[in-house]
Amino acid sequence: MKTMKSSIQLFAVGILFLSTACKTEGVKKTENGPKITTDHELKVDSLEMDLPVTNQVKLDNGIEIQWIEKTEGESIQVGDVIMIDYKVRLKDSTIIDGNHLLNKRSFPFMVGFGLQPKGWDIALAQLKVGDFARIKIPSELARGAKEVKNLIPKNSENYLTIRVLSKRKPDREIDGNKVWIIEQNLEQKEKFNETNQIVFHSTISSPSSPFYYNSFNGEEPFQLRLEDNGTIPGLKKALINAKRGDRLFVYVPASEGYDTKGYLNLVKANEPLFYNLLVMEVQK
Repeated sequence: MKTMKSSIQLFAVGILFLSTACKTEGVKKTENGPKITTDHELKVDSLEMDLPVTNQVKLDNGIEIQWIEKTEGESIQVGDVIMIDYKVRLKDSTIIDGNHLLNKRSFPFMVGFGLQPKGWDIALAQLKVGDFARIKIPSELARGAKEVKNLIPKNSENYLTIRVLSKRKPDREIDGNKVWIIEQNLEQKEKFNETNQIVFHSTISSPSSPFYYNSFNGEEPFQLRLEDNGTIPGLKKALINAKRGDRLFVYVPASEGYDTKGYLNLVKANEPLFYNLLVMEVQK
């Protein structure tokens, strides 16, 4: 049980760095080296500043993209999981986010579900797999008037340095429902099927309502059997063969979710769903 509790805490940290709704206090982290402060340059460390810009564009919404490397790789679409190496800075060069803060060489990111500020998904639509870019995101497409005490002031521009390393294929797919196994417990043999029950925590997002539900926030975990009524059909299919300790990204197309009906004001008609989940137990 102690190991699983630690897994929940670690997973919650991962959600923190993917969520724009964090309200916890932070600690400023700044890289060594000179700070460059101008209104016209993206704030990056000295090594990145030495790299020449090959292309650049400014969108009508104020987002500015400078390519250090611009490739002919695959385009990035809603529902893609891409592996990224990234850092986010404020105008004064303070680092506020990045996979290195979790001691990760890269981080999986589901595109199109608002897992980071709105400007991210807009900018990523301009990039391709293999691109290395610096991106200025105006405050209204970042956190806007929201703040994280002692870390992110209100109305802060964000400066994102990102390399799109790869597009990750699903580990399994059935009827359009896609599953990426982010981490798995290889020692567990009991798999979810028609004979048992699965217990899991999850965030749930639609493109129009990121993180509209988050059971990690002190809520009871979900409990599900395949014969249960009222459960999203695609989620049931996606969870078959999941094991205790698995960390999963699950994409459910609209046809396997709420379809043309939508759900309250949280899921619009014909919207897909994204589950970012941790399996707690598979039990009889």
